[in-house]
Amino acid sequence: MSVARPYWQGDKKRTAWGLMALLIGLMVVDTQLAVMLVDKSGEITSALAAKDAPRFWAAVRTTLYVLTFAVPVYAFYYYMRDAFSNYWRRWLTSRFLDGYLGERKYYEIGARGEIDNPDQRISEDINTFTGRSTNFLLIFMGSLMQLVAFSAVLWSISHTLVAILAVYAFLGTFGALYLFGTPLIRMNFWQLRREADFRFGLMRLRENAESIAFYRGEAQERAQLNQRFEAAFNNFARMIKQQRSLNLFQRSFSQLTLVVPSIVLAGAVLAGEMEVGRAVQAAGAFTAVLAAVSLIVDNFESLSRFVAGIDRLHALSQVVLKTPVSPAPWAEAAAIDGLAAIVQPSPAQTIQRRAGETLTIEDLSLYTPDFRRLLVQGLSLHLVPGDALLITGPSGCGKSSLLRAISGLWNSGTGVVQHPSIEDMFFLPQRPYMQSGTLRSQIIYPSTTTELADERLLELLQEIHLETLAERVGGLDATHDWEKLLSTGEQQRLAFARVLVRNPSMVILDEATSALDSANETALYQRLRASGVTLVSIAHRHSVLQHHSHVLELKSDGAWQLHAAAEFEFTG
Repeated sequence: MSVARPYWQGDKKRTAWGLMALLIGLMVVDTQLAVMLVDKSGEITSALAAKDAPRFWAAVRTTLYVLTFAVPVYAFYYYMRDAFSNYWRRWLTSRFLDGYLGERKYYEIGARGEIDNPDQRISEDINTFTGRSTNFLLIFMGSLMQLVAFSAVLWSISHTLVAILAVYAFLGTFGALYLFGTPLIRMNFWQLRREADFRFGLMRLRENAESIAFYRGEAQERAQLNQRFEAAFNNFARMIKQQRSLNLFQRSFSQLTLVVPSIVLAGAVLAGEMEVGRAVQAAGAFTAVLAAVSLIVDNFESLSRFVAGIDRLHALSQVVLKTPVSPAPWAEAAAIDGLAAIVQPSPAQTIQRRAGETLTIEDLSLYTPDFRRLLVQGLSLHLVPGDALLITGPSGCGKSSLLRAISGLWNSGTGVVQHPSIEDMFFLPQRPYMQSGTLRSQIIYPSTTTELADERLLELLQEIHLETLAERVGGLDATHDWEKLLSTGEQQRLAFARVLVRNPSMVILDEATSALDSANETALYQRLRASGVTLVSIAHRHSVLQHHSHVLELKSDGAWQLHAAAEFEFTG
């Protein structure tokens, strides 16, 4: 499939095929040793029945020699199988993360809601896919080898047993697929999704613990968690009922093999035409061949979970890896998952972009991502370096959406947006993102390294009026949960330090000073204006107006009006 193929055909193909060749070689050796052990077990039984001591001890010695090789081969085979799966997982996870973070796919997926729990699909479904793909591939190949090796043994003993085996395996496999196929796979698909939803609810509770505690929202949160858990519980209850029926079928199918060989060969053994050990050898070969041909029956539960996980991974790959859209296995379930509703705007409905020194907007009409609502119609404006634009208007008129369009996050609309390169723009949201890491990493985010000395970083903290922060938290290398340790105002000031570190030509602020007092707000805006950067702000405070040269007033139904800041007055 499209998810697996690149590993076998891409830059890691030599390693992949080399490890697979090693695994196949180990499998061949392990299968041959297993045949030898079955043969010697029959020899031991026959020697005991004949009371032939030399023959018995010779068979025991040979068996011990075989085991000397069989045990380490068995252990090394399973070690290499798991190591291969682990390397494959690392490669595939890296590929998905590149696609997920590249071109801001993580943002588009969250904004459109077209894929549920992408984090769980990357962290768990990839692990399941690589592990079980390797496992099932080797099981199928091992079963084929086992089928060839033990069928020869069984054919040499009894043609009748081979014929019975073929009919028995066909009926069992067909029965499992017909009775338990699609229902169990669909149940596993939904179980993966509902378990992920429940985990997501618990994660949101932890991340928003303080807000929920202030609201006293425990009852509402418990109700939502109960709803998510009940969905997972009820689906799993249906699964275990289906699994109960499958277990009855599997147990009956496998247990009958204990008596079938004995019944078929009993006449020859009782008549003295066949040694007891030969019958034991035939029974072992019968069991081995049946295990090979009834692979689907024996592994049906795991296969159903595996196929359900492939559906979810296939859906994510179509979005983040831009794989060709083709019907995934069990496509009906994927359609329920939301893939069929992905909206792909045509090039004529996409905002065009070009590079420039500052911001220029030409005849921009902006829509919501689903194109159901017009936010701004026919907007045109031009800023020169050093200008400062304040965007204002009633709630819901599209102010933040316009910032997303300027930043390149939204492309649903028409017109042209010219702006500096993404690396030369910086965005300050109302609620800054606080990364897990040191105080130094918070200051230089999103960069991972900086040429600035620690003394300069401490000076920047002074410029944003956080001069005691480093000493208070234990220095620049201190690590804390910054969202809990710092107030919202302190987080907003720390975000301004990131601007000073990066020194961009254009800064976009979305209520970035809402938690600051007027003195700190004025000082930070003056610091930015003095640096000569171009500012684009959303704010509702009258005091912010003095720090801007232009005001863009958005109105309802896509209307807008551009004012000089000196002539504009807030109403209401």
